[in-house]
Amino acid sequence: MKKILLLFIAFSFVMSSCSSSKKVVKNTTKRKLSKVDKIVANAMNYKGVRYKFGGTTKRGMDCSGIIYVAFGSENVQLPRISRDMAKRGKKVSLSTTKKGDLLFFKTSKRGRGINHVGLVVSVNKGLIKFIHSTSSRGVIVSLLSEKYWKKAFVKATNIL
Repeated sequence: MKKILLLFIAFSFVMSSCSSSKKVVKNTTKRKLSKVDKIVANAMNYKGVRYKFGGTTKRGMDCSGIIYVAFGSENVQLPRISRDMAKRGKKVSLSTTKKGDLLFFKTSKRGRGINHVGLVVSVNKGLIKFIHSTSSRGVIVSLLSEKYWKKAFVKATNIL
């Protein structure tokens, strides 16, 4: 019995001497997302969704639908049609365009004016990426520097 007690005490001593005195503090603070980050993240959730004229769901989305839904998710009300959206916000130059701004395009040769919109998802060293929905490829991210979009570009606006 004495041997077992001695063995138990020795075992306890060895086990307690191996423990670390450092306390591990878990970082529970999360970076709070801005309204712009949330809007862009919401729009990115639709990446890959097929095009559907008038669509505003995962079953199908058009260009103004994705903008309408993304901003609406943060209680920012916008018109449903791209040419009406273009009347909102403050016009900004491409050199000052930032994440969350809207880009407007005239893609038709007919005189209807603005008929397409995209949401800026990033600007890096002057390279502007935007999310939008095209009739041929659905919801995608494109570069404004692509020849087609550069030629069709009309203006950029800041809504927030």
